[in-house]
Amino acid sequence: MMMLLNLGGRWAAAARGPRRNRSRIYDVEGYDGGTWVGTEHRYPKPERLGDKRGPSSGGRVRVCLLPLSRKLVTMPAPVVDSAYRKNIEKLRRDLRAFIAEKNCAPLMVRLGWHDAGTYDAATRTGGANGSIRSEREFVHGANNGLKKAIDWCEEFKAKYPNLTYADIYQLGGVVGVEVTGGPTIEFIPGRKDSVACTPEGRLPDATKGHQHLRDIFHRMGLSDQDIVALSGAHTLGRAHKERSGFDGPWTSEPLKFDNSYFVELIKGGSEGLLMLATDKALMEDPKFRTYVEAYAKDEELFFHDYAISHKKLSELGCTAELYGSGSKSAQVDASTSTILAQAGVGVVVTAIVVVASYMYDMKRKVALK
Repeated sequence: MMMLLNLGGRWAAAARGPRRNRSRIYDVEGYDGGTWVGTEHRYPKPERLGDKRGPSSGGRVRVCLLPLSRKLVTMPAPVVDSAYRKNIEKLRRDLRAFIAEKNCAPLMVRLGWHDAGTYDAATRTGGANGSIRSEREFVHGANNGLKKAIDWCEEFKAKYPNLTYADIYQLGGVVGVEVTGGPTIEFIPGRKDSVACTPEGRLPDATKGHQHLRDIFHRMGLSDQDIVALSGAHTLGRAHKERSGFDGPWTSEPLKFDNSYFVELIKGGSEGLLMLATDKALMEDPKFRTYVEAYAKDEELFFHDYAISHKKLSELGCTAELYGSGSKSAQVDASTSTILAQAGVGVVVTAIVVVASYMYDMKRKVALK
């Protein structure tokens, strides 16, 4: 018998075996080709459970957890009550201090982007669900270098265990933009965590052109305007040769969020600054170029549009739990509303009884006279 357990914010599978009624615990890593994959803990000697994937360090053995249901791939939505919201605000303050101290805004923005950017609107898979923390996903080529940011976020998860990884990653990206001078981005908490890893290849390839950009972003359900606005985040950070094969920053101030990325595109680039095929595509495509020119001229317009597009990106695949009536957050709000409504009705009924009693007493006094 196999069941899914939440162990302090980490998901695991527990199995009770037939031999000596012994229990076994496994880390749930993902759902791969119709089979759940996990890593067994504290196993005294290798024994077979499904398809063994070979030993790993520390006496752990990767196994296929065949009995688990595919429906368990997404964890339950968090209950976004006052305690959850309070911890979100505490985390926001912690992230501001942490990002400012480490100058790591570009990496935090990239982490949130890459977790959400796997979304496929047609199949409703991927999205901002925290799955990038799985080894099977963070080893994708496009995610090179992000393990550092994932490990940083473990500290915040330990401090605020009731918050989901998905919310932590997306709030990190939002704060990264704000700390470096960018626009304020609305953040709504309540994303579900998932252990479902998407296939490699859903993120943009920097060596390709405008049609590739449309294929990637339109698959997510985003528009041409979103493509250009979100590309403006390249105003932060730089490419690293050991991660992507490219080297250098896109702007002269890679820790400042402004519209200089678009200014550089209009100029055709400057010495020492990076311009990739996907960057050039924004100037080569007439529809993209219209937005590039507008944002290069008007930073306020860029900030306005970027904040909207970033919010869309950070909510990919999770609008149902953030806004739907079936979400835990909505249930809490509905429950609160019901209680308030019932209290209001009680007050009205009490008032009616008091008034009726008063009128009755007055009539009696008049009759006695």
